[in-house]
Order: sequence, then C-alpha cells, then structure tokens
Amino acid sequence: MTDTDFHYCRLEADRGVLTISIERPEVLNALMPDAHFELQRAFDMYAADPALSVAIITGAGERAFCVGTDLKALAATGRDEYPPGGFAGLTRRFDLWKPVIAAVNGLCLGGGVEILLACDLAIAEEHAEFGLPEPLVGLAATNGLARLARQLPYREAMWLVLTGKRIGADEARRIGLVNQVVRRGQALAHARQLARDMQACAPLALQASKQVMLQSVAEPDIESAMRKRYPALDRMLESEDAREGPRAFAEKRKPQWHGR
Repeated sequence: MTDTDFHYCRLEADRGVLTISIERPEVLNALMPDAHFELQRAFDMYAADPALSVAIITGAGERAFCVGTDLKALAATGRDEYPPGGFAGLTRRFDLWKPVIAAVNGLCLGGGVEILLACDLAIAEEHAEFGLPEPLVGLAATNGLARLARQLPYREAMWLVLTGKRIGADEARRIGLVNQVVRRGQALAHARQLARDMQACAPLALQASKQVMLQSVAEPDIESAMRKRYPALDRMLESEDAREGPRAFAEKRKPQWHGR
C-alpha cells in the first residue's frame, strides 16, 4: 500500500496495522472537502484489505489531532461536502467492523471529537484538549451528537454540547471519552502497542464482537438482542480460526490466525 495519491493524509501499513495520519498541521489538521474524500478512500482501503486488521488515526505535528472543519476554507469557498462515510470518511460509516483506534496527540475539537467518537478505542496525550465549539460559530456537531448521547452519561455529554467549553485529557478519561492518558508524544506508540495486543485475538472474533456491541444496542431488550442474527458472528463461528483457537489451546501453542 502506498500513499502517493494522498495529499492531506499519510498512510503507513506495518504488519497488519494501518496508521492514518491527517497531514494538515499548518491548520491544526482541520479538514475541508478534499481531505474528507481522501480519508474516505483511506478507510475504504482499510476495510477492503484482508491483510489489515487494526487501524489507527492520528494527526500530524505536536499540536493537534484535528480541530474540525477548516472554517477559513469554508468561508472562502462556501464548499461544504462530505463523502458517504461522513466527516473524515468515518463518522457515518456504519459497516466497518474492523477496529479503529484514535491516537489523540493534541487539540481535539469539533469534528475532531466526532472522529474520536466514531473510533472504538482512544488514547490521549496529557496535554490534549477536547471540546465542541460549534454553537459558538452558529453550528452544531451533527456527526457526533447521536454518538455522544449513547457513549457518555447524559449530563457529561450535555456539558460538552451546550457550553462549548474545553476539557483536559484527565477529565476526558474520567467521563469515558478516552481510554487512557499518556505522556506527551507517546499516543501513537501506545496505540501501536495496543494494536499489537489486539492482534493476539482472532480478527474475525474482533469484528464479530464489534458488530454485536454496536448493533445489539438498537434492540428493545436483552432477549431481542441475544436472538438477533449478526452476520459477522455467523462468519466467525464458521471460520477456520474458530477451530484453530481451541486446537492451539489444547496443543499449548500460540494460534495462527488467518482471518478466514
């Protein structure tokens, strides 16, 4: 995989882990339409490549993960377009069962928080700040509100949504917006180690688990959720890996996952 056709993001694949870096540090990794469409292509490539099992998204430079929409570009062009996957090609992508980790290396504002909410796990550096300032400029975090309502306690979510104020990394950890806080400059390294840890699991098992977690919450009760059919779960149960795991355990060796 090469990133020669990408100008606003950089792709690096290493042993099944794809790192996607937003490459607009001069504007704190703010995004405009061309960048959204590039990120859509990056996540399309991740979804389609069986050799890739975990993705990480981060921002270039030391100051920002992503501060959302490039308002200067929006004011200059009036162009406000998104690909089918939504903001960053990710926020409206509802069929990506492979895991995505956010490595938050600085400011995470507006659409940056929306990207974070669309990821499955998140590691933040100690200096990171989080906020939804959209109402301060007459807008709303439309790609993130539904996820906030489901991922955070009600009043914690409303604090972010209705005040426009920023919170620090430790507060983001306390309310469950991120999983872990690490030292400055260490988010990507920790995210890559986390990805390696996840690769000890069967890839189809991770995809099945993610699908069940996300789709079961739409069911009216636990019984309905447990009776529902989940295609990724069926695929996992019928896979070679589902037989390899118990066999490796019995033979006291590490399993060899093939994703099939």
